[in-house]
Amino acid sequence: MSNTQKTTLFSAIKISNTTLENRVGLAPMTRTSAIENGLVTEEMAQYYANFARGGFGLVMTEGTYTDELYSQGYFNQPGIATAEQTDSWKKVVAAVHEEGAKIIMQLMHAGALSQGNRFNSTTKGPSAVKPKGEQLAFYGGQGEFQIPEELTQAEIDQLVQAFAASAKNAKEAGFDGVEIHGANGYVLDQFLTDYTNQRSDQYGGSVENRIRLALEVIKAVREEVGNEFPVGIRISQAKVNDADHKWADGKAEAAEIFTALQKSGVDFIHIAEPQAAAPAFGETGPTLVKLAKEHGKTVVIANGTLGDPASAESLLNEEGADIVTIGKAALANQDWANRAAEDQELNAFDFQKYLLPKATLKDFEYKALKVKN
Repeated sequence: MSNTQKTTLFSAIKISNTTLENRVGLAPMTRTSAIENGLVTEEMAQYYANFARGGFGLVMTEGTYTDELYSQGYFNQPGIATAEQTDSWKKVVAAVHEEGAKIIMQLMHAGALSQGNRFNSTTKGPSAVKPKGEQLAFYGGQGEFQIPEELTQAEIDQLVQAFAASAKNAKEAGFDGVEIHGANGYVLDQFLTDYTNQRSDQYGGSVENRIRLALEVIKAVREEVGNEFPVGIRISQAKVNDADHKWADGKAEAAEIFTALQKSGVDFIHIAEPQAAAPAFGETGPTLVKLAKEHGKTVVIANGTLGDPASAESLLNEEGADIVTIGKAALANQDWANRAAEDQELNAFDFQKYLLPKATLKDFEYKALKVKN
């Protein structure tokens, strides 16, 4: 694919009042490489700076926990809940900005999927429903998930305020925006999902009720950071523990979800699908990206098997996405954007190249970090 055929991928775009030099973003990816107490390391700063140096216009952080209660999902996950954690992120922001890219923090509460929390051994979720599947061995988990305790109203209120306070911390650290993690089976997605949310109060039952918590978080975050600071949300159907999940009412449910997000005033919606270019429901029909653009009426970021530059460009031009985020292909090519722009060959992503027997994903990601492109 010639450079002239990638005119959209390498054109500028604005999220709120923040301008990105191109439409290539680094996808948020769990790394579990922080210090045990949630502080960010110099190696992490170098890791994120590598992608900025490699031409990515936007860098998105791994999911970062928001309180010292139940939000942490994995041991060695970074936090943004304290002043010390906030200060530790400043070196990451400075390193990325020095390379000319923008950086957005992803704020995460793991909910019932927490498998490594140094503050609590119990988990909390919308209902006492055991998550499907097993804990992720890549991140140190073992066996089935435990049955979570149902969040009380007071705990829900605390959860909302923790998201807001963490967003304020991210702004103080110098980030260019925040992404509220409402995808992949974590707590906001647990409230949205019919089978994990069995509540009979204002947060359960209808789609309107099940998305209520996400909207409350967006509202509280906006009140803390103001109207000029970009605030977005990540949404998916698939979960880390249930890859095949689909919204029960298909396009009608998608329209209701994205319309509600549009009314909330988010500056972007980040769609995460296993195949971003595939029909959202069944064998035919629109992609979730197209439905988000139609009903969300805001900047749409797309993630999911877009490591081929031609596929990324096509999704921008044909499905209405405004930005694409790259995951596995970025780990194999920290200069993916520069290579794509110059029509250079890309390294193939191969787990076996990095993962030795009994190795963990942490080992893999550290090895990826050390690749200098």
